[in-house]
Amino acid sequence: MSEEREQILKIQDLDISFQTTAGTVHAIRGVNIDLYKGETVAIVGESGSGKSVTMKAVMGILASNATVTNGTVEFSYHHADGSPETVNILEKDKKWIRRHINGKRIAMVFQDPMTSLDPTMTIGKQIMEGMIWHFKTPKKEAWDKAVQLLKEVGIEDAEKRMKNYPHQLSGGMRQRVVIAIALSCNPDLLICDEPTTALDVTIQAKIIELIKRVQKERGISVIYITHDLGVVAKVADYVNVMYAGKIVEKGKINEIFYEPKHPYTWGLLSAMPNLDTDDERLYTIPGSPPNLLNEKPGDAFAPRNKYALEIDEKADPPMFQISDTHYAATWLLDPRAPKAEMPAELKTRIEKMKKEANEHGSRL
Repeated sequence: MSEEREQILKIQDLDISFQTTAGTVHAIRGVNIDLYKGETVAIVGESGSGKSVTMKAVMGILASNATVTNGTVEFSYHHADGSPETVNILEKDKKWIRRHINGKRIAMVFQDPMTSLDPTMTIGKQIMEGMIWHFKTPKKEAWDKAVQLLKEVGIEDAEKRMKNYPHQLSGGMRQRVVIAIALSCNPDLLICDEPTTALDVTIQAKIIELIKRVQKERGISVIYITHDLGVVAKVADYVNVMYAGKIVEKGKINEIFYEPKHPYTWGLLSAMPNLDTDDERLYTIPGSPPNLLNEKPGDAFAPRNKYALEIDEKADPPMFQISDTHYAATWLLDPRAPKAEMPAELKTRIEKMKKEANEHGSRL
């Protein structure tokens, strides 16, 4: 990578709380994420860790009971005349975001295509809508572009499909349509929120390949939100591991998969299904994620962490730097901490992954 990387998104010290009938939930706690042009960043973690909420803040579509208590979300883009602009999305109102950002410069692909599509509108109309609204594209031109987009995302018989309704398509085709809609206004950033969860495995692979191909052809940046490390291995340049509203480890893909330092990352990697294992049972991280209504001092992961130290009960660990690109928030990295090695089974698994990657010449 050259040093001339162009940053398009910078999330800094983001804090978000939700007011609920049971009290205040401190859902996002000091999140920092950087994204550069053409790169893919994955945000990984269990359900409820704050992945989707963070990205909804970027899109300006947080629920009405959400309050951003701290932080900035800086998004950089170019106007039609080529002049650059950087805005803090959190300072803009919903109307401005809808006009200048949503769909036009940042597009989102959600996990269930059926809830993203309007069942009463034809596929064609739904793809054309953004172009007409954002760019005043003439109908005939928008129609032709929509047909082209359907072909680009691998839908055969595009002209015919334009007149179909969502219920007339399979799940995989609907997800391709959602991607076509997301690409219709040439966004700079595509956010994929579990884009393959509702699909079967063969279709999943095709959708992942499609997103990768489109990204390469168009030079756009992608953020993947997922709990599936198998998907991450195929798509990401950088990984942010999230737990209880915080990023607990971040680094390049090889650093996270081959040299993980946080016990939570160890747990996630150990829980990946593996056909070659001798163990009949799949590993699971013990316990459950914490209830963020009752915030306790210390490390939120401590109750589930068999490597937890006394200090974990009292103080939240800072981000320790491991390399220029690799950081983890665990007291185990403090020079005063006792040495803790990753589980032996995980070490064996990582060695196997490295060997396979070398044999197949793949990225991981």
